Amino acid sequence: MNILDKERKLLALEKQIKDLGDKSSVTKLIEEIENYKKTEMTKLSAWDRVLLARHTKRPRAKDFIEYLAPDFIEFHGDRFFGDDQSIIGGIGTIEGVVFTIIAQQKGATTEENIIRNFGMPHPEGYRKALRLMKQAEKFNRPILTLIDTPGAYPGIGAEERGQGQAIAANLLEMSRFTVPIIAVVIGEGGSGGALALGFANKIIMLENAIYSILSPEGYASIIWKDASKAPEAAEVMKVTAKDLAEFSIIDDIVKEPLGGAHFNPQKTYEETKNKIMSHYLSLSKLSRIELQYQRNSKVRNIGFFQRFNYSNLGEGFY
Repeated sequence: MNILDKERKLLALEKQIKDLGDKSSVTKLIEEIENYKKTEMTKLSAWDRVLLARHTKRPRAKDFIEYLAPDFIEFHGDRFFGDDQSIIGGIGTIEGVVFTIIAQQKGATTEENIIRNFGMPHPEGYRKALRLMKQAEKFNRPILTLIDTPGAYPGIGAEERGQGQAIAANLLEMSRFTVPIIAVVIGEGGSGGALALGFANKIIMLENAIYSILSPEGYASIIWKDASKAPEAAEVMKVTAKDLAEFSIIDDIVKEPLGGAHFNPQKTYEETKNKIMSHYLSLSKLSRIELQYQRNSKVRNIGFFQRFNYSNLGEGFY
């Protein structure tokens, strides 16, 4: 039974409360629901977290922005081709600090998803993001990115307009910025589409978000020629916040309510805001050159050489 099956059972139990008139029966059912949450909703596999990261009721980037920065002003266009609706960018105030906020936006409905391209940015989306990040650098504003994408859009038009180059340009320029950059993975963090906004001083992940080189379905298709093995692939890929924290790829985890962020969005927004401001305060003590150095050192230390035991290499390795 995956997390969505458990959620359906939980919702069925909660529906029964409305149909019960007897107080003692209601109390007993409430206790049963709470016990079910604690015993079943906490036993989550990597695939369960993938399902939660993609949940249709999960809060989207725009929901986070409205809570974090109620005065948010959105800017549009890349000044080159067009305005990509899958990326939202602008400025807003969080706890008295003005941030440049850039986010990947999925739709809540089919119609909105079509407009937002299911959260898969085109090159003009990344160029819009880069334009706003350069503006933040110019005015010494911290940058906050909210990541939620299955990956960059792989269509012919996107490739013709330089999808790979746009992502590479973001990575190059973000390595040079001297303002604090904080990235928050709120849902799916897929492939280079996520990395183009994830070259940050601090990376925060929601507890049930995922961050990976590609989707579990894509991995299973490539490795085992069978997309139905995606649940197994999710375990192997180490896509969860807990796994990535152990590898020192991310810096912090925002705990979610039992069952996922959609069960209590307000609490999730508040916890996320507290993490963002906590990391911002620590980063604000660094000089601009130190911020650049810390960000680049963090990225260079990710991966094979960070975890490899050099003593086993022998003299001939180099």
